Amino acid sequence: MNKKLLTGLTFLLFLALVTACSSSEEGNEETNGNENTESSEETESNEESDEMDHSSSGEVPEDLEEAENPTYEVGSKALITEGHMAEMEGAEATISGAFHTVAYVVSYDPTNGGERVTDHKWVIHEEIEEAGEESFKEGDEVTLNASHMEGMDGATATIDSAEETTVYMVDFEPTDGGEKITNHKWVTESELSATEE
Repeated sequence: MNKKLLTGLTFLLFLALVTACSSSEEGNEETNGNENTESSEETESNEESDEMDHSSSGEVPEDLEEAENPTYEVGSKALITEGHMAEMEGAEATISGAFHTVAYVVSYDPTNGGERVTDHKWVIHEEIEEAGEESFKEGDEVTLNASHMEGMDGATATIDSAEETTVYMVDFEPTDGGEKITNHKWVTESELSATEE
């Protein structure tokens, strides 16, 4: 009788121990899952803030020519009709610089190991290491000397398209109410329209 009771108690104890261990492991997995989720949310948040930091010092390449008779003069206002991020479209911009150059759409692998960036607008001729008198053509491989985004400077890029145009450096208040962006590089003439007087 005592033997059966002892065996039964031992079995119950064993079951309790196995259940406790199993619950503990599930708890750890849930905790790890939450930590991973938080970590990935932080990463996404950081990536978004990096992408949205489009202000610059306002410095431009020495050999960049100012536009002689730009449609939008420095100090004037214009409406951004096409934006490189959602918060640009529809914003009123103040022109802080106007230059005549060739603007390129490029795709490149960031030097910091981030995901490949495709169809980035815009990099200008004077921001390309191999730049000479001739403009680059679609498919050309070049080295970027621009730092509009993290991991861009020094990256190898492919020219997706080229357009001779006036490019503008602009200041604007994002339409989502974010902080004012100053000396944003670049907006082309086709991406602006006159403001209503």
